[in-house]
Formats: sequence, C-alpha cells, structure tokens
Amino acid sequence: MRETVDTHTRMSFPSFPATDGSPILRGRDPVRIHPTAVVSSKARLADGVSIGPFCVIDDNVEIGAGSALGPHVTLLPYTSLGANCRVHAGAVLGDLPQDQRFGGAVSYVRIGTGCVIREGVTVHRGTEPDSATVVGDGCLLMAGSHIGHNARVGRNVTLANGALLAGYSEIDDCAFLSGHCLVHQFTRVGTLAMMSGGSAAQMDVPPYCITQSLTTNFVVFLNVVGLKRSGMPADERRALRRAFDLLYRSGLSVPSAADAIERQIDTPSARELCRFLRSSKRGICKFFRNERRHEDPREESLAA
Repeated sequence: MRETVDTHTRMSFPSFPATDGSPILRGRDPVRIHPTAVVSSKARLADGVSIGPFCVIDDNVEIGAGSALGPHVTLLPYTSLGANCRVHAGAVLGDLPQDQRFGGAVSYVRIGTGCVIREGVTVHRGTEPDSATVVGDGCLLMAGSHIGHNARVGRNVTLANGALLAGYSEIDDCAFLSGHCLVHQFTRVGTLAMMSGGSAAQMDVPPYCITQSLTTNFVVFLNVVGLKRSGMPADERRALRRAFDLLYRSGLSVPSAADAIERQIDTPSARELCRFLRSSKRGICKFFRNERRHEDPREESLAA
C-alpha cells in the first residue's frame, strides 16, 4: 500500500525558490515554497523540501531533506519531520495534547524518515515537559488517523483510515491497524500484529496475532499474511503456531505459558513474544473461541 512514484511527482505546486533571508539549510537542491504558504523564520528546512499552497510552518519546526508537503498542511512548534516524507492535504502535526493535565510545557513530535502521512492526519505533542510523541521510519498513516500525546509508533507501521491511538499507547514495528481501530491509553500492540477493521484494544495485543473485527480485546489467530510478507521462514512460522497454542489453547496462565514457550521454542519470534508477555502491565487480549474455526484455512497456510 505504499505510494507510487507517480503520486509523489504530482505533489508539486507552482512555487518559488526561497530568498536569502529564509530559514533554509543550504545545499545543492533548492527549497520550493508556494507563495501562499506561511513559513516562520525560525523553522529549519533541509535540501529539496517542497511546501505546498496555504501551508503553515511555525517556529521551531524542522523538515528533513526531500520532504514534500501538500496544500493546507500545518506543522506547529517543536515538530520534526524526517527526510523524504510526504504529507498530504490538511494534516496537522504538533498541535497541543488533548490532555487536561497539559500545562504549556515544551514538548515534541518526532516523525522519522520516509513516512507517508495522508489527508487530515493529526499527531499531538507530549504532555509532560520534554516528552515526545514519536513515529518511526517508514510509517503509513492513512486519512483521518490520529496519534495522541506521548504515543510511540515503531517502524513500518500502517494505520488505516480513521485508526485512533490514545495517549501513551505503543505500537511496535510492522504492526497493521485496519480502518477505525481503537487503541486505549497505555495499551500496546506487538510486532507484526494486525488489528482487524473496527476492533478495539484496552488490553495488550500480543506480537504476530490478529484481532477479531468489531470486537474488543480478542485475538483469533496469528497474523498469517503479515508473517509471510515479513519474510519469516516457514519453520519459524510453524514454531510460532506452537507458541500460540501454548499461550491460548493449553489452559496455562500467561506466566506459565511464557515459561513453557521459553523451554520449548527457541526462535527470535518466540523470544519476542515472551518478552512482550512478561512486560505487559494491562494484561493481554483473550482468545476468541469459535468452535467452527478448527478448519480455518489460515491456520493450515502457516506451513506453506
């Protein structure tokens, strides 16, 4: 679901090179700023940045080399955007946290390199002094998604349209949140987990698992498609199936299941699963038991 080169080239607008007095980090590639944009003299723009019509770039904003902003994008103070990002129309990055405890302290939004941020996305600053909301490299934030204060999003995460992350939530690398998913504050979603459309989590979603659509705090199996796409070898996927069974189908408590997984399965993904289980503070999602699922072809496909 990554952007095409053609889409990138269409994110350009009639614009003028910045003047000598503008806030530019000088280099070989000129910065292009549309004449209707408002750019603070205290902002820092690296080589090849493109600012579209009616954008607002406030004080203490940093934009990395080669990044392009579409029309009506707003970057507010203490926001940094990495290199080669694409920000589409109407996104607002770095606004104040929606937290009544916020007392006006300096806090940050830090977004990594190579991110695609679609229409109407909002990312809010941290609440406490010097705290930050962080988005890792290579993320795709689809239209209307929201990242609340002090959330931490790993690398290559996808948030589909309308996905909402509450404050202090944590999304690990390569997780995929489908449309209109909800993640409660302080809740974690593990590596390569997938939340199906409209599902919600108030308890931690273990790595590599997939949730049930339109449910809260339930997983149904492993994220089979995501595991294959990640390049995980078939034997490791089969071992992960054994770990899933120990966790959810053995009748063991979560600590006992983690002990059993550590004793019986020595793979990187099993170790990550155990690390996640042992560090959970909210408890983990339950297993959605559907007796008709024993013939589910997704389970058999782990061996392919």
